[in-house]
Amino acid sequence: MSKSRFVFDKLAKLIEQGFINYKDFSNELMNILNSKRDEIIFKMKIAEKEEINVIGKRLEKIEKRLKILENKNLKKKIKKVKKS
Repeated sequence: MSKSRFVFDKLAKLIEQGFINYKDFSNELMNILNSKRDEIIFKMKIAEKEEINVIGKRLEKIEKRLKILENKNLKKKIKKVKKS
């Protein structure tokens, strides 16, 4: 119960401090949730922080490559029609 209360307390503080802008609010909420997720993972001793960082970087590189390949495939599929 105290763990969920922590998140609610953080949200209440954000509202009190005047985070009216939705983008700022959503960014701060994601930061809070990510930190709680990391705490849970470390307590469960699933992986070390360094391993998680390395895997995250690899995932980002793969996502970038995938976007590049998708863009290339879209360009190849689009064919110009000859005017008669």
